[in-house]
Amino acid sequence: MTKLGGTPTMTTRIFGSGIRRREDPRLMTGQADYTDDIRLRGMVHAAILRSPHAHAKINSIDTSAARNAPGVLAVYTGADTDGVLNPIPCAWLPPDSDIKAVDHPAMAVDTVRYVGDAVAVVVAESRYQAEDALELINVDYSALPSVVNPQAAMASGAPQLHEDAPNNQAFHWVVAGGDADAAFAAAAGDPQNHVVVSENIVQQRLIPNAMEPRSAVASWQSAMGELTLWSTSQNPHIVRFLCSLVTGIGEHKIRVIAVDVGGGFGSKVAMYADEMLATFCTMQLGRPVKWTATRSEGYMSTIHGRDHVQQVEMAATKDGKITGLRATVYAGMGAYLSTAGPGVPTILHGLMYSGPYEIPNVKGDIFGVFTNTTPVDAYRGAGRPEATFLLERMIELLAAELDIDPVEMRRRNLIQPFEDGHDVSTGLTYDSGNYQGTLDLALQHVDYPALRKEQTELRSQGQYMGIAVSTYCEICGLGPSQVAGAVGFGGGLWESAIVRFYATGKVNVFVGTSPHGQGEETTFAQIVSDELGVPVEDIEIIHGDTDITPMGWGTYGSRTTVVGGAAVVLSARKIKEKGKALAAHLLEAAEEDIEYEDGKFFVRGSPDQNKTIQDIALMANVAWNMPEGMEPGLEATTFYDPPNFSYPFGAHVAVVSVDADNGHIVLQRYVAVDDCGPQINPVIVEGQVHGGVVQGAGQALWEGVVYDDNGQLLTGSMLDYALPKAHLLPNIEVLSTVTPSPHNPLGVKGIGETGSIASTVTIYNAVIDALKPLGITKLEMPLSSQRVWQAIQQAKGA
Repeated sequence: MTKLGGTPTMTTRIFGSGIRRREDPRLMTGQADYTDDIRLRGMVHAAILRSPHAHAKINSIDTSAARNAPGVLAVYTGADTDGVLNPIPCAWLPPDSDIKAVDHPAMAVDTVRYVGDAVAVVVAESRYQAEDALELINVDYSALPSVVNPQAAMASGAPQLHEDAPNNQAFHWVVAGGDADAAFAAAAGDPQNHVVVSENIVQQRLIPNAMEPRSAVASWQSAMGELTLWSTSQNPHIVRFLCSLVTGIGEHKIRVIAVDVGGGFGSKVAMYADEMLATFCTMQLGRPVKWTATRSEGYMSTIHGRDHVQQVEMAATKDGKITGLRATVYAGMGAYLSTAGPGVPTILHGLMYSGPYEIPNVKGDIFGVFTNTTPVDAYRGAGRPEATFLLERMIELLAAELDIDPVEMRRRNLIQPFEDGHDVSTGLTYDSGNYQGTLDLALQHVDYPALRKEQTELRSQGQYMGIAVSTYCEICGLGPSQVAGAVGFGGGLWESAIVRFYATGKVNVFVGTSPHGQGEETTFAQIVSDELGVPVEDIEIIHGDTDITPMGWGTYGSRTTVVGGAAVVLSARKIKEKGKALAAHLLEAAEEDIEYEDGKFFVRGSPDQNKTIQDIALMANVAWNMPEGMEPGLEATTFYDPPNFSYPFGAHVAVVSVDADNGHIVLQRYVAVDDCGPQINPVIVEGQVHGGVVQGAGQALWEGVVYDDNGQLLTGSMLDYALPKAHLLPNIEVLSTVTPSPHNPLGVKGIGETGSIASTVTIYNAVIDALKPLGITKLEMPLSSQRVWQAIQQAKGA
């Protein structure tokens, strides 16, 4: 059942309480340990020489001067790593897509394919000596033609990146449900009763900007044949697995540690060549090796996001019922397939073409394309913002074509409320949803009729106010593992958790997920506290070390709380069941007569006859008086494989003003109504929504990667790549409804990406709505003042 409301109310129950994040004191006071903070005895430093060309043959590399530079211990090139390090693997290969998983060498051997491709690595006693020595390496290149636009890269005669990928096609994946071609044929054959709208959409390439650059420290113990790798990773267990494939070291001999990670947003999902180069260097030299990217180096070599060229059309009846959607998408993959790259424009994008709407006929042709650019992978939202954008854009065009209010157009097509499963044409089964509920709350909160009235008044005064409302649904909480295998993901998608009581009643929770800013050190403790009655301050959440924690498949796709949190709560419930049996023994009562509440086991009807959970923990650990057959200790392990994804949803509203004299856009108001099921910590939920909305606003208004025709990155630093700033944003108003997921033991859904999924298109549509009186119906993102001003001048005939 959906519960409607505004800002969530705080409760006395710890689950649902907005307690402060427990990890923040160390982060805010400079006491956190990041990978670059690691200092080991005998540690040396690596620096990587990167190609200045987007596409070139390597004729020769002269490293002699660098080898003789002060402090330099070694210089390695692709000739040294070739045949020693296996290619960097792609871990998501969608089936039935004719995918070309071309070899991705850790260092280029004879050809560089993007600006930033690794060419050589220098190891020296200090970072500065290593960086200085890079300048002494002389590489003779023969430049080759390059291509950066994914649609142009597939055109006849385009420069070819890989011999075994004709026309630069990395894959061709199709999503289809119903009969889209028949739906469009019917619309074309009956223009009196049908309409078709279309648009070409460019989802510009974005650069993730986590506060902490990527870093790695590799330490090889040759006597034991063991590697320890500190890595800025969102998924240390996956890095361990992939590191074993690249280096040939047994997985049981590799320890990966992700200490405090300063943000990721998907950019630290991938396993990069750079960590493997640090590993190669430590194995060669027998000394620990550290590598840390500079910010500009990260802009070249850390994955990028988005980069779609979309050709979209939507068919509908003239009373506003959508009958079909078709899309052809050219998704830039960069020069190589990154770890999860191919899964983003396919599974996480194409399967969401129905969104929250009843669209009976859908077809999407998704082409993954190699270009002479940095590889593309998951970036906050990862495929779903692109899908939501094209859907919400088409609905706006449809509403304009039919002269129907955009909100009413959405209402006519929203899926009706459901509590336990709804099948959509792309083949998914949504878990639960009340899309009308979030839309109603958003409209009520902003007083939509009053907003439209204000807009009319301002337009009569020559002012340009824009309003947009978007509804969305997304797929997250990635699992189950059987589905992962079926869609080509190279691993499982279950999670695990160990809840362990000590004799003193304190608790350690070991989790396989690896949070890096999402707040799970707080929310996981709240889950355990709520289930077992233990104070939050007596619970520690331990993560990020593959030698200590149970196996986990990573933190991405808004799955940490949904899947990892489920493993935590199920382990806590197992503890409770064992505690109940032990309490019955100690209280000399039948187990069925034992009840549990607020951390106490007591005999039904006799609450004075009780044992606290701390009493039970002590007895279980000393084992002086145990029931026959019961093992000592009080801990439980759960491996949780979800039966389905989770599908959060919501409705967002943006209000903007545009200054016609200079094209300046002001985001006047932003309202986000999201439904992620029951909220463990409403303050953390609000923070996640804020962050997502800001990143989505960044794409709409400011951010965008620019390459020139030669593949040179023109936005290679923060001087050229614009990021959102606090003073440019309004107070983001966050509201929610509560529709529990029927298959999740906590009823929860993901929240970390909802803001970025909805906000880009909501803000974009609001700007277009503002400019509608001028006849402007389309602009490319980001909507910079210059771009908007030029469009206004052109519209005015200036």
